[in-house]
Amino acid sequence: MEQLLTRVDHLGLAVHDLEQAIASYRDQLALDQWEIIEMPERHMRVAVGKVGDTLLELIAPTSPEAAFAKFLAERGEGIHHIAYTVEHIDHVLERLQAQGVRLIDREARPGIHGTRIAFLHPKALHGVLTELVEHPKPII
Repeated sequence: MEQLLTRVDHLGLAVHDLEQAIASYRDQLALDQWEIIEMPERHMRVAVGKVGDTLLELIAPTSPEAAFAKFLAERGEGIHHIAYTVEHIDHVLERLQAQGVRLIDREARPGIHGTRIAFLHPKALHGVLTELVEHPKPII
């Protein structure tokens, strides 16, 4: 069977206060390069930092309508999801659906930095919310 995942893309960390979380990572771990992304359509703000080839996404809701607001209220701050890079997200989703894997997204949707993303239900992978990420192909 062909392996679908090519690398760990990022870890999504749910936080209450984005600036406070950035300060913690800066002051305690010297991770001081963050890109702030406002996502009002998804009721969230995101800070993206890089550790080696892996990104950290600090995600903070801007309203109770954020998809992860209930998670944060019930479980508190911490790891929300793990994301893996895939080459052909449409193919991967078709294959997973054919295998009966429980999907949140049956079709890829836009992510940050021009990516296409889709989430697998946590019950599909032992309680872990999993995101698939396809990066844009380089223009040559």
